[in-house]
Amino acid sequence: MHVKQKLQSILGDRYKENEAMSKHTSFRTGGIADIYLMPMSEQELISALEALKESGTSFYVLGSCSNVIISDEGIKGAVVSTLLLKGISRISGQCISALAGTSLNSLSLYAKQHSLTGLEFAYGIPGSVGGAVVMNAGAYDGEMSFVVSSVRYLDAQLRPALLEKESLGFGYRRSAFSNSDGIVLSASFELATGEMGSIGEKMDSFSAQRRDKQPLSYPSAGSVFKRPEGYYAGALIEAAGLKGYSIGGAKVSEKHAGFIVNYSNASSKDITDLIAHVQSVVHEKHGVWLETEVRIIGS
Repeated sequence: MHVKQKLQSILGDRYKENEAMSKHTSFRTGGIADIYLMPMSEQELISALEALKESGTSFYVLGSCSNVIISDEGIKGAVVSTLLLKGISRISGQCISALAGTSLNSLSLYAKQHSLTGLEFAYGIPGSVGGAVVMNAGAYDGEMSFVVSSVRYLDAQLRPALLEKESLGFGYRRSAFSNSDGIVLSASFELATGEMGSIGEKMDSFSAQRRDKQPLSYPSAGSVFKRPEGYYAGALIEAAGLKGYSIGGAKVSEKHAGFIVNYSNASSKDITDLIAHVQSVVHEKHGVWLETEVRIIGS
């Protein structure tokens, strides 16, 4: 059976061709993906990936696309979205589990509703559990490594496997999955008992800080650069005189210099050109090379 027919038999109308990735990225940029797949279960995910591998079709597994820049030339091959793999369950008193496509907002709200503290920092991060685990997402002195106790994933042979906390390789914006073929299926979180009201107050406080300090009215991918040791990326960029600097429709945010925003129909090239310019100028002025948090993928 041809790969198209096989994938359609697995996914039905959740198999798409020539899908504009600008509809899916938080930057609202990106070209066309040859194939776009939306499995709703672990078995559908495995079956779809097996079909792609058997046919020799290259693929990317992506979640909310809130931390990626997809080339204007698009993706030759397939994008497999995990966003329909959603669900949260309570494993025990202080432990909950969430599927890879679950939004961090849903996860942190679930924890609050069950009077569990530890995930307040994740409220407002525009990502999903899978991506957050892979990059050890964090904010406001919290991060995934503090609360993740284990991760179920598919190994390179597409077999389900489990990694416990001590083997997850968490570091600053990285994990054991950062440069591997492993595909996150779900994560378990070990939390602490708290008081629902104070948990909610903390989440509301973080939301207010985001509204005050971050350019939430424009498409972006959050903080573009990792924090250099001993510095803050936004402060270095501002000190280099780059706040408000633009290339095409992409601009260094005037509200927070650590953000690049799509303020006027930017292309992905506008954004990547601006990233390169910021890196060059900051290195020239401060001797610091800014590494990106965002992944740049595609043709």
